[in-house]
Amino acid sequence: MFKKLLFTANVLVLAVLTGGTAGAIEVDEVVANANAAAYYQGNDGRAKVAMTITDNQGRERMRAFTILRKNKETSASSGDQMFYVYFAKPADVNKTAFLVWKHVGKDDDRWLYLPALDLVKRIAASDKRSSFVGSHFFYEDVSGRNPALDSHVLESESDTYYVLVSTPKEEGDAEFASYRSWIHKTTFLPVKIEYQDKNGDIYRTYEALGVESIDGYATVISSRMTDHKLGGATTMTYENVRYETGLTDDIFSERYLRNPPRKLLR
Repeated sequence: MFKKLLFTANVLVLAVLTGGTAGAIEVDEVVANANAAAYYQGNDGRAKVAMTITDNQGRERMRAFTILRKNKETSASSGDQMFYVYFAKPADVNKTAFLVWKHVGKDDDRWLYLPALDLVKRIAASDKRSSFVGSHFFYEDVSGRNPALDSHVLESESDTYYVLVSTPKEEGDAEFASYRSWIHKTTFLPVKIEYQDKNGDIYRTYEALGVESIDGYATVISSRMTDHKLGGATTMTYENVRYETGLTDDIFSERYLRNPPRKLLR
């Protein structure tokens, strides 16, 4: 089942993905490696994203945006980052921009630019576990959750995957009671995550649908988040992915919310 997630339609993404890593590995190391693989590949990155939101009646809505990401120089694999998201489609969100300064150890700073009002709106930190632009992904799914907020246990292990169960250290910190992650042993990419409520029911599932090696980094090029409680799912497909593009800090500022860096968004 999971082997299929690591193939695209035309390309064998990573040859020999069934081999395990040599020797024992600590759970904290697995968690750190998975966090780095999912959110910190390269010093910076750029991608065009096509999002399809399907509701519980099968109706679809489309969104298209470009996402820019830069790691802070002092924390290239696990720390502070900056994200800039610029929407092109549909017409009602065209020119909308979303900015995140992700902090480790304190609440993120988040801003949303609404072009119709020419307004930059500060988004409350409490909104990190709410819907990202009406999709089944949350804001925190896009920028990443701090692994230190949760306790992690190795539930099982196969030749290909570490299976971890994670629970919030602070009660009420998130809407989930726990989540189970399948971490690929070679790439350390999370290929599946199941979120459980306090009754132990799975109400939300993330899946990596395709992975390619881009600029030497194992990269998710298609993913899906499914809501089992309310129904519906959102698929995101990534194109024109690039790493080490030389992004500068000034791009991730309020100035560029109103005046987007168009050369980087083409």
